[in-house]
Amino acid sequence: MSTTNKKTNEFLPGILPPRGTGRTLSSRRTVALRGLVVLATVFASTFLWKVPYGIGPYHTHQEVNADICPQVSELIPKSNGALWKALGDTYETDAFKMRAVDWLAGAVRIPTESYDQMGPVGTDPRWEKFGAFHDYLLKAFPLVHASLEVTKVNTYGLIYVWKGTSSSLKPLLLAAHQDVVPVEETTIDQWQYPPFSGHFDGERVWGRGSQDDKSGLIGIMSAMENMLENKFQPTRTVVLASGFDEETSGLHGAQMLAPVLLEMFGENGYAMLVDEGSGYGEQFGRVIATPGISEKGYLDVMINVASPGGHSSLPPYHTSIGILADMLVNIERNPFEVHLERGSPTYKIAQCLVHTPDLPASLRRDIIRAEHNELALRRAEQELFKNPMFKNLVGTTQAIDLIHGGVKVNALPEQAWAVVNHRISTQSSVTATKGRDTELLISLASQFNLSYTAFGARITDADAPAFGTLTLSEAYTHGLEPAPVSPTGHDAVPYQLLSGTIRAAYNSHRGLSDDDSLIISPGIMSGNTDTRYYWQLTEHIFRYGHTDGATGGSIISGVHTINEAIKISNFVEMIQFFTTLILNVDESELP
Repeated sequence: MSTTNKKTNEFLPGILPPRGTGRTLSSRRTVALRGLVVLATVFASTFLWKVPYGIGPYHTHQEVNADICPQVSELIPKSNGALWKALGDTYETDAFKMRAVDWLAGAVRIPTESYDQMGPVGTDPRWEKFGAFHDYLLKAFPLVHASLEVTKVNTYGLIYVWKGTSSSLKPLLLAAHQDVVPVEETTIDQWQYPPFSGHFDGERVWGRGSQDDKSGLIGIMSAMENMLENKFQPTRTVVLASGFDEETSGLHGAQMLAPVLLEMFGENGYAMLVDEGSGYGEQFGRVIATPGISEKGYLDVMINVASPGGHSSLPPYHTSIGILADMLVNIERNPFEVHLERGSPTYKIAQCLVHTPDLPASLRRDIIRAEHNELALRRAEQELFKNPMFKNLVGTTQAIDLIHGGVKVNALPEQAWAVVNHRISTQSSVTATKGRDTELLISLASQFNLSYTAFGARITDADAPAFGTLTLSEAYTHGLEPAPVSPTGHDAVPYQLLSGTIRAAYNSHRGLSDDDSLIISPGIMSGNTDTRYYWQLTEHIFRYGHTDGATGGSIISGVHTINEAIKISNFVEMIQFFTTLILNVDESELP
């Protein structure tokens, strides 16, 4: 996933850590910061709702309003049932597990790092390693490349089309990216195994990309290769789109793939889209899977203060740095107002908690009553917001991430600037975020006698004398609106199909009955994936990676930091998930 606006394992309250972003920071500092953000996000999303054992009596499903976070049964392929069972049996063999190890480890051994500020393909030699990765894919998956139509976009973007026998059916679109975040050289000695070794220790495959997102790409291609080996011919076309710079905003990859995908099947021409995203993990005594149904928006705001220079021995009352500091303090003292709103993705997340056994009884009652009782909604909000990670997921956030000012200790700074990063609530917009930032600094601009311009609009009188200037502008890239929210209601067939597929893959891998299965909850991404470019292709966009977020109470995935690894049993289950999804969509009633 990426951090410009971007991922890590995103769980219940469905957080996909931000990844890749087109920042001007050095790659070393950027990767270090990303690692900290990812660890914090994974920790919060995996343990966000942990409570002491025994708190809150569990209400059975009969006692809980059935309309709150309704669940579907596992969805097992019917007409393709024999194939599904045969492949499932194969996937459980030791021989197949070693084959899966070879596939994923081989992909990890080819470094496909993407960096901020890379030049165009063909001019920046750092892109060339993706050619070697394509050679590997061709060798590892011969039937996929012999049977599917392959289109290359901007040299390294990949589109695979597995043509179905019925051209009237909308295709299933799967997505995964080829690139990985860079490995900081100073951290290499902290890796348990070398970061591009693809080492298998008998339980896990280690290395950069083993989770994010080569497991997704190789998982999809492994499922396809096995299905082709078993002579499967889809009725519905299946499309795989793979960008190569998702970790740095997808400007060269997914942004270029999008118009080609649009031309192939048209606007809203795909039945549904599944890209990388959150997985599943235990919350309040029950495992919950959280397919992301939206993503928060994104905006970087540059705050620039300019004032007269001069010798530091003759200073004014306030330098540009001092003025900027006052403004930044004012911003942090005034966070965005946050409320849990009915119908929002985060409200739906909260509703699904009522199906967990260890949720405190008072919170369960308030969530159930919140749909029609304002006081209950605010009580639930107050309790849920005690966890700052969930509150951040609900509202628009602000983080002062960059600051610069001055050039010499004895020279008054003529300019000082800072960048504030916003992740915009699904209930807000870029315009509203700009408006709030603009309004917040008006009084300080007046206090310091600054001529004020915000996002191209003059806020103060241009002809009035001023000590200096205050300018607000978008930094680096244009803001990104929150993603459209994918439907999840009773009549939202794609979401219901995905939910049933998740349950079937989870159950079959563990030999569980449906009564003992996990809960499916809508999730939301705090960061952004390549799907930001695919909004025109379908209204049914889901960000989901069928992975377990943590094991035994410890973080072991290492996404965007040291010691990235995945259990081979988890990777095999991921292959089972993609197999089940393709077969279920193939025989579904989707248009």
